Amino acid sequence: MKKNLFRGALASTVIVSLLSFTNVNAQEKKIDVKESSVQWEGEKVTGSHYGTIDFKEGHFIVEDNEPKGGEFVIDMTSITVTDLEGEDKGKLEGHLKSDDFFGVQKYPNSKLVITSVAKKSDNTFGVVGDLTIKEDTHSVTFDLDWSKNSASTELTIDRSKYNVRYGSGSFFDNLGDKTIYDNFELDVELKF
Repeated sequence: MKKNLFRGALASTVIVSLLSFTNVNAQEKKIDVKESSVQWEGEKVTGSHYGTIDFKEGHFIVEDNEPKGGEFVIDMTSITVTDLEGEDKGKLEGHLKSDDFFGVQKYPNSKLVITSVAKKSDNTFGVVGDLTIKEDTHSVTFDLDWSKNSASTELTIDRSKYNVRYGSGSFFDNLGDKTIYDNFELDVELKF
């Protein structure tokens, strides 16, 4: 019995040591939230609107100068519209923040957690992550362009998966030219 306990303890120590050793080179690389940006664009039958959203915080897990993971939090209360001015701008921003869309009072943050990264070429990585909007989490995939001081990507998000249904032809009939497409685009620039 003592022999088996000793072997079990020794095996556990060896495994913990190996796991610790393999992560020695892993570092957390924080993004500069003031210099990083997210630009969004949503389309409807009669045109499109676009604007920005701010990061609250974020970091990559980096090993040997390559991304291996990460986590990013978006401040949904910061949604702005940049293609309109005055009253129209205020109305659309208020509507996007309302429960019809992102319900920012109840859900002030969205989060992306990177679950896997695979190198595709010198500076391009295929990324899989879990995106949470309004407490709904779904897997997203995208290519990440990586350099020493920055990273960038473009994502297409299907808002209907995250219970953002207002004006969606997937859920409502006879919307005609009031239909808002389910997919919206994000153009992300990250600075370290």
